[in-house]
Amino acid sequence: MTYDAKRSAGLVNEPHPPTEDADATAPQSAAAVHGEQHPIALYLLVWVLLFVLSACSYMVDYFNFQGYLRWGLIIFFMLLKAGLIVAVFMHMAWERLALVSAILIPPLAVLVFVGTMAFEGDYTNLTRLMFFGAG
Repeated sequence: MTYDAKRSAGLVNEPHPPTEDADATAPQSAAAVHGEQHPIALYLLVWVLLFVLSACSYMVDYFNFQGYLRWGLIIFFMLLKAGLIVAVFMHMAWERLALVSAILIPPLAVLVFVGTMAFEGDYTNLTRLMFFGAG
């Protein structure tokens, strides 16, 4: 009995007849097993960007920036480098949004909490200085 006869009789639900060539699907399954390969040029580009950002971070000290500008620039360059490392070298850029959210939101929530406590600490210190005096 042929495939068309089996299909017309309702014995087969597949829309296409099975292929005799099983090797046609072998490269896809092998690629799925080994995962997606990323081009080496991307890793080299990120490596160069990390080098440039590190040089910019050292330039902050070389140009003798002081105060909030100095620390703001150092933290800015540090966060850019950390973002590149997490996105490319830790493969976070290729993950699903749910997994990225599950990994990144808790540390961001902790940072917001630390910032809130820092503001509250400054308010408490100012209040103590106002009511108990500076000396």
